[in-house]
Amino acid sequence: MRMAAAALPADPALDLAELFRRHHLELVRLAVLLVRSQETAEDIVQDVFARIHGRPRRGLDPDGALAYLRQAVINGCRSAGRRQAVVHRARGLREFSSAETHESAEASALRSETRQTVLAALAALPLRRREVLVLRYYLGLSEAEIARTLGISAGAVKSAAARGITALAEALGEDS
Repeated sequence: MRMAAAALPADPALDLAELFRRHHLELVRLAVLLVRSQETAEDIVQDVFARIHGRPRRGLDPDGALAYLRQAVINGCRSAGRRQAVVHRARGLREFSSAETHESAEASALRSETRQTVLAALAALPLRRREVLVLRYYLGLSEAEIARTLGISAGAVKSAAARGITALAEALGEDS
């Protein structure tokens, strides 16, 4: 995962430690929804912060820094997914299944049958649709913010969201 140094915050008041304190949990949750593993998600977010630590900071407002971090986490999730797919193929597995994870007590307590069903339906979506839905409905980003984060057009965001919602509704046996 390559990250451009130009995308880091310039304001000394908005240092890396403050970004970590403010957004670590949100970024881990984003990653969990994409990779379905608490441990992998935490590793991805940690790697993002470790990679940008010590790099020169050139002009970007705080909102831009958060968008940059989200994109870096999404890229990390994509890389983790590719690595996991390669491992599964090498083992001769025909279908993708997430690795068994050891969850925290908090994560275990939050799980329910309905949540698992929704997460499974979300995981079955193509990656782009899943990313768009997570950014839209979990993080509450606007279409324009999603388009900037994923590097796609607003029209592609709308299309992916509509198709993703329709697929989720069908998978859950609901009307879209």
